[in-house]
Amino acid sequence: MAGIRIEHKDGVARVVLARPVVRNALDAALIAELTQAYASLGADPHTRVIVLAAEGKNFSAGADLSWMQHQATSSLEANVQDAERFADMLRTIYECPKPTIARVQGDAYAAGVGLIAANDIAIATKSAKFAITEAKLGLVPAVIGPYLVNAIGARAAKRLALTAEMFGAEQAHGLGLIHEVVDELLLDDTVERYVTMLHANAPGAMAKIKSLFHEFRPGAITPEIRNHTANAIAQARATPEAREGVNAFFDKRKPQWPG
Repeated sequence: MAGIRIEHKDGVARVVLARPVVRNALDAALIAELTQAYASLGADPHTRVIVLAAEGKNFSAGADLSWMQHQATSSLEANVQDAERFADMLRTIYECPKPTIARVQGDAYAAGVGLIAANDIAIATKSAKFAITEAKLGLVPAVIGPYLVNAIGARAAKRLALTAEMFGAEQAHGLGLIHEVVDELLLDDTVERYVTMLHANAPGAMAKIKSLFHEFRPGAITPEIRNHTANAIAQARATPEAREGVNAFFDKRKPQWPG
C-alpha cells in the first residue's frame, strides 16, 4: 500500500500514514487504504490493539489540496460519492471492534482532527497543534462533525469550526480531544503503556464496551436504557471470557484470553 504502512507484532497493529511529503494529507487512495486496513484488522482474531501513527513532522494536514482542487470541478454526484467514502472510513475506524489509539506526533488539521476524534484514545506531543480549518477554504467540517461533537461537545466543536483557530496540545487535552500530552521522547512509552493495559483485558468484552457505549447519549436514563444495559451485562456474564476472567481472579493468575 502506497499511502500507509502496516506493522504487526505481538497482537498490536500499527497503521502508519506514510505520505510525509504532503504532510500525510488524505486523498481518495489513502481513504480507501485506511478503510480496508481497519476493516481487515478489526476482523483479525490475532489483532488486539490498533495504533494509528504517522511519518514526518505532521500527523495529518487534512485533505490533499490537489485532490480538493480536482473535486471542485467534479459533478455533485461524484463529490457525494467521495464524501461518502470518507464518511465510511471514519465510521470503520470509530466502529472497529478493537481498541484504537491515535499516536499524534505532530500537527493535525481539518480531516486530520477527525481522524483523531474517531479513535478511542489519543496521545499527543506537547508541540502538536490542531485546527479545524474548513471555513478558511469556504468549506464545512460536515463529515468529521459528529466525531468532533462526540469527542469535545457540541459547543466547543462549533466554536472551533467557526473560528478555524489554531490550538495547542494542552488545550486539546482540556477539551477531551487528546487524553495525554507528553514530551516527544516519551510518546512511544506512553502509547506502549496504554497497549499493555488494553492487552490485559478481554477482547470480546472490550468490543462489547465499544458497541454499547456508542449507543449512549447524555440525557435521561430511561426504562428502555436500563433494560438494555441489564440484558447486556447478563449476557456478558454467561460468556467463556467472563468465566475465564473470574476463574483467573480466584486462581490468582493472568487470564488466558482467546487470540
